Amino acid sequence: MSTEPIRFDTKIAVLLREDLETWQRLNVTAFLVSGLGTQAPEVLGEPYEDADAVPYMPMFRQPVLVFEGTKETLKTAHARVLSRSLPRALFTSDLFATGNDRDNRAAVRAVATGELDLVGLAVYGPRNAVDKVLKGARMHP
Repeated sequence: MSTEPIRFDTKIAVLLREDLETWQRLNVTAFLVSGLGTQAPEVLGEPYEDADAVPYMPMFRQPVLVFEGTKETLKTAHARVLSRSLPRALFTSDLFATGNDRDNRAAVRAVATGELDLVGLAVYGPRNAVDKVLKGARMHP
């Protein structure tokens, strides 16, 4: 078995608006990455098992990098991710007031693309393309 670090030619990244409360940052991040395995199943690793043979669900095979930026940074990243047609997820400020998936989808559908009040964006794809989408953002502290 190799002990060499595994390198990936893809990147999973989340961009959060810098003015979110801590609980919002955690909630938004969890929601944003929750669908990635259904759209890009290659991001999932093998299931886990402890020494007593208790099984656990698989997780992402690679790290999720979390960034932050201004409202303008998010708007620019959103335009870039759309122009590159990369797999993406979004979270808008309206979703903090909803309590279920149906209302979440309705809240997003009610707003034109350019008018979305983005607080979070997730993107997956080739490293270079994701880096270009996130240009101007900084790593989350």
